[in-house]
Amino acid sequence: MKKRRFGARRRKDTRAFFVFLAPSMLGVLVFVLLPFLNVFGRSFQTVVTSRFVGFDNYRTIFANQAFRLAVKNTFRFTLVCIPLLVVIGLMIALPVSRMKSAGVIKSLYLFPLAMPTATIVIVWKMVFYRQGFFNLLLTRLGEWSGLWGEVRTDYLGTGASFWVLVFSYIWKNAGYTIVLWLAGILGVPNELQEAARVDGASETQCFFKVVLPNLKGSLYTIVILSFLNSFKIYREAYLVAGSYPEQDIYLLQHLFNNWFVNLDFDKMAAATVCVGGFLFAVIMLLQRLWDRQDM
Repeated sequence: MKKRRFGARRRKDTRAFFVFLAPSMLGVLVFVLLPFLNVFGRSFQTVVTSRFVGFDNYRTIFANQAFRLAVKNTFRFTLVCIPLLVVIGLMIALPVSRMKSAGVIKSLYLFPLAMPTATIVIVWKMVFYRQGFFNLLLTRLGEWSGLWGEVRTDYLGTGASFWVLVFSYIWKNAGYTIVLWLAGILGVPNELQEAARVDGASETQCFFKVVLPNLKGSLYTIVILSFLNSFKIYREAYLVAGSYPEQDIYLLQHLFNNWFVNLDFDKMAAATVCVGGFLFAVIMLLQRLWDRQDM
């Protein structure tokens, strides 16, 4: 009787699980999986006649100089931004976690996420263009120190535009990173740190031996979100410099937008499949690395 009751309860729980999961799974199927399968099929066809051409579209995009440049810049941007964002967020979250007004401060850090992108772009233009506030500040410092004269650097039209974009990304995304770090830090039991201090551990040792090992879940979430958000910086770059910006900030999103305008859907489909496969592979790799560390 007990086995029957257990089996019936298990089947009931299983049915309830699928009932609650069905709406979200249906949405993913209709709005994500089926469209991606359609794009995958179109990546092997021509645009107008839908003639099967095999891997010709893939060979075309990998031979395309603009595609290689966009991949290089996007990859470089991701490698620079994610470590900076993770470290800066942790460095700010540690002292904030010791404050009594941490809740109010968290709200302030999330403020950049609420700012419209167009407003942010206007601010960056006012700060970093040739006659902007940053050049004005440097000019005044040079006059005061006597080390240099007037500064008229066009940060948005030279290689410095890459670092302006990096600064914009970190400024906008540091808020949620700090909040996630704070949630992880405040979730570490105080008893563990107190026990370590009783055993003679310093604050630095408590952080590296007690706090940091308990932040693996937070680190994984932050890295994944930061990685995905690094592919969404296109709006800022597009509004600042248009469809054909300075070479150092020509990203994959610029390329996709230009192919879409020119109706090059075959190349766009092939590139989308490559980027989607790369994102999925990186996420699975990170998941496997985290699972190994937890074993």
